Amino acid sequence: MSKPTLQQSTGAQFTRIYSYGAARGDLVVPNEELIAPIDSSDEWIQQRTGIITRTRASKAVGAVDLATEAGREAIEKSGIAPGLVDLVIVATVSNVQQTPSMAAVVADRVGSNPAAAYDTNAACAGFSYAVTQADALIRSGAAHYALVIGAEKLSDIVDPTDRSISFLLGDGAGAVVIGPSETPGIAAPVWGSDGSKAAAVGMNATLTQFRDGEAEWPTLRQEGQTVFRWAVWDMAKVAKQALEVAGITSADLAAFIPHQANMRIIDEFAKQLGLPETVVIARDIATTGNTSAASIPLATHRLLAEHPELSGGFALQIGFGAGLVFGAQVIVLP
Repeated sequence: MSKPTLQQSTGAQFTRIYSYGAARGDLVVPNEELIAPIDSSDEWIQQRTGIITRTRASKAVGAVDLATEAGREAIEKSGIAPGLVDLVIVATVSNVQQTPSMAAVVADRVGSNPAAAYDTNAACAGFSYAVTQADALIRSGAAHYALVIGAEKLSDIVDPTDRSISFLLGDGAGAVVIGPSETPGIAAPVWGSDGSKAAAVGMNATLTQFRDGEAEWPTLRQEGQTVFRWAVWDMAKVAKQALEVAGITSADLAAFIPHQANMRIIDEFAKQLGLPETVVIARDIATTGNTSAASIPLATHRLLAEHPELSGGFALQIGFGAGLVFGAQVIVLP
């Protein structure tokens, strides 16, 4: 008898983003509420970061709740029945449990059970990574429709007295539904990492050190100047490469949606890329803060609400952060 040939699936030739959903923390936290513990001022924070207020979630609201709310909106707006979503990816550093995954809980909550579901941790590049994975899995035939969510409750891992990053951070979730398309809607990524700079951003202790009484509850820290220089110079090169990979120029863009890390970084990015005035730049950080994996979809959700004319245009998105990790790609806005 001849040996049978293994069957290997293939899926849609192209994919696109169908819709966005968003959920921000229910609390609006102005700079004035944070300046005393870091011995600073509203003016100092605004000059350094561009942040006026940030949204944070109440104690009873978890990252999984924010993810669920954003996911439900994205599915509703997509026109795809929840039961047809067979892949859920949540990009997060905020799951308060090592296991189960936030994605499995969200999949059940939004009506997509028994979708394949998992969390991915690529910090502020997490959403870009997850979009890349969903695109590849749909085109391979492993999934048909994907719900991709960036969800963070960073206020759980903030030290109010830390001057390096604490005042930057907010809470929220942004979601997209990705599915088959007749034309290309998600370009190939430019992504990667540099673990040699792992100490530049991350937790200041491990959970085992906390358990053993060797450290306080772990919180986020960063080497501000190191991260700023890396973001401005190295990430501008990555953004340019993403345009080249997509086969377009900055003049073809309708929008630029960088990770909402710092307004100064966003402004420098625009300068480095030589963006024409016609390109709308996302500046959600001013009132939402830095929400890590949630920042790109949250910023895009707001951009589309304020500028519906951007629909169908090209947007360059780039995430970068702890790892150090980065991911950028051009997408077609729904």
